[in-house]
Amino acid sequence: MEQKKTETQVRMQTNLGTITLKLYNETPLHRDNFIKLVKDGQYEGLLFHRVINEFMIQGGDVTSKNAPLNKQLGAGDLGYTVPAEFVYPRYFHKRGALCAARTGDDSNPEKASSASQFYIVTGKVYSEGEIKQLEKQKESRLKQTIFNRLQNENKTTIMQYYKSGDKDSLAIMRDTLIGKTEIETEKRKEETKLTAQQREAYTSVGGVPFLDNEYTVYGEVTEGIEIVDKIQKVKTNSSDRPLENIVIESMQII
Repeated sequence: MEQKKTETQVRMQTNLGTITLKLYNETPLHRDNFIKLVKDGQYEGLLFHRVINEFMIQGGDVTSKNAPLNKQLGAGDLGYTVPAEFVYPRYFHKRGALCAARTGDDSNPEKASSASQFYIVTGKVYSEGEIKQLEKQKESRLKQTIFNRLQNENKTTIMQYYKSGDKDSLAIMRDTLIGKTEIETEKRKEETKLTAQQREAYTSVGGVPFLDNEYTVYGEVTEGIEIVDKIQKVKTNSSDRPLENIVIESMQII
């Protein structure tokens, strides 16, 4: 029987206390990239430059070291990206999850991760009613995604009908696509449901479920979640930057 490989642990020393992280072996590209940056001392002196209470704390902007308080942060990176590694629904945005930041879908449809910027989830606790509402929203988004895909697949025909002013054929096409969308959505409905593990986490410790399957989750906090909480509660400016610098003093593999 194959022995499971031990998960790498990283100790992050901040000026507010120590946070210990473990990196998932199932996200090897992110794990190995993070380990390399830690060993290279890349994170030493960088800031948690974006902090939002009941959401997350974000760091790793390479331009944040010794940055004056009036400097706009968030765009600093290392000039490359890491391909997305979604291991969903096994790994999700529960409280304490370590995740990769990234640029938006418009410029980054593959959802590739920033080389250096990461965030740790804090989030909030959801009620059962809120979870059901989230599942409805996921179903609506799935339906829209399916419809958009089908519309794109039939783009040439739709444009022909539109140019010729054939309203009847356009109406039939629209109804056909709606019908196909409903059928496919029904077949894929399980994708919109949270697992028992997700439901348990989001209704007890909390998290940020609407980020699931959008950003790579590649580790989690094993010790020092109280330090993460301390960081998320600091006062910030209008750009969500802490008014007093939260510094990553060191990181090391343990």
